[in-house]
Amino acid sequence: MTRIATAVLFSLVLAFPFTTANAQDNQAPQIVPEPEIPFETTAEARQNEARLTREERAQIQEALQWAGYYSSVIDAAFGPGTRAAMAAWQRDNGFEPTGILTTRQRVQLLNSYNTVLDGLGLRTVRDDAAGIQMKLPLGVVAFDRYDPPFAHFNASGAMPDVRVLLISQPGDRNTMAGLYDIMQTLEIVPLDGPREVNGDNFTLIGRDDRIVSQTQVTLRDGQIKGFTLIWPAGDEDRRTRLMDEMQASFQRIEGVLDPAAGNDTEERIDLIAGLEIRAPKVSRSGFFVDARGTVLTTLEAVQGCERVTLDEDYDAQVIAVENRLGVAVLRPVDPMAPINVAAFASAMPRIKSEIALSGYPYGGVLGAPTLTYGELADLRGLGGEPELKRLALNALEGDAGGPVVDSYGAVLGMLLPLRQQDRQLPDGVSFAADADALRAVLADAGVTPGESQDRLPLSPETLAERTTGMTVLVSCWD
Repeated sequence: MTRIATAVLFSLVLAFPFTTANAQDNQAPQIVPEPEIPFETTAEARQNEARLTREERAQIQEALQWAGYYSSVIDAAFGPGTRAAMAAWQRDNGFEPTGILTTRQRVQLLNSYNTVLDGLGLRTVRDDAAGIQMKLPLGVVAFDRYDPPFAHFNASGAMPDVRVLLISQPGDRNTMAGLYDIMQTLEIVPLDGPREVNGDNFTLIGRDDRIVSQTQVTLRDGQIKGFTLIWPAGDEDRRTRLMDEMQASFQRIEGVLDPAAGNDTEERIDLIAGLEIRAPKVSRSGFFVDARGTVLTTLEAVQGCERVTLDEDYDAQVIAVENRLGVAVLRPVDPMAPINVAAFASAMPRIKSEIALSGYPYGGVLGAPTLTYGELADLRGLGGEPELKRLALNALEGDAGGPVVDSYGAVLGMLLPLRQQDRQLPDGVSFAADADALRAVLADAGVTPGESQDRLPLSPETLAERTTGMTVLVSCWD
């Protein structure tokens, strides 16, 4: 995790404690019974029709269109075409063809329209703790817990990828902006899809080959409220119809989730309010080789990726690879300003010389590179390869791709993966592609790295500052 992500996560911990409220602390959401629908005369039906909102009138036209009675534009205006469609529907369903639907008739029409939602158990839920009332698909989800700012409704049946979150917290535009940013780091919000912030509201839609996630949030009177629907991919008709029902039924009622309420839940760095942070498929190390942000890394860090990032915040493109060595050259899509850039050694130090490796041994969990010290064990590989250098140091998997430097801070090479050609190296044995081999790869990519001009060994503090400043986390995402 990058320094930026670490700071964001720390601020979120302050804003959104990892807590759960149980039934003893907050009353669980309650199902609201459906109201009885009285019989209406034609005059009463006309009066009730006049109270319909534009959205409700448009939905009636959509339902008539779906049933095959209406073929004109959806404009929410009940003109002659809509009246004729209503009369035809009434006639075919055994009602007097007045062209004015009673409340009961509208319910019947919309129930037929909503057959696609059969089995979802759509019911109105009132959650006084969250201050939200809306329709939820209780046939496939059930209330699980409160983890402010979320009320979790998790899958309860044969659709394991379904989930609903009610969102509720006090705050202002800055709080809402923080929520917007944080939600985009969650596993439940895939990277692909439109995002929109408009004043006091935002929309997030994320899609991948498994799920579609849609979030609607609004700030009003110091309270941030909304919801997220997570639905299986490939079921778009049902998802969009369900989303329409949920949006139309959403009501803000008195109450808001208390960020400090409830009991402690599991605390993990990869969880936010009980939700998993999106994680890359592979994370390895790399290092900057010029002021444009060009990066050298191990080939295994970029193979089979839908997306490659630098420090998890900058998209990067692969501009060159060297398969024999297992080296890749990356360039950021948007400009970057590296803190430090690698300076390559002009000569190789003697065997047994002290070296240092800068990398992300735990895949960015620590939020910053780690310096590991060791020795130059041999100037060749085990098979006599001159382009390899054998190292004696305790590297970890995530260190692969990191720069190996001498006591002057000059780059001697790049650490190769600990598992090579299906062979696991013994503990304390590593190999690096040497500086000359890396120069050749960069030259083929049109990049000329700098040469070290230092003539005096660096202090441990200066060496650490220089080396970690050139090191970058390279992440591969599905």
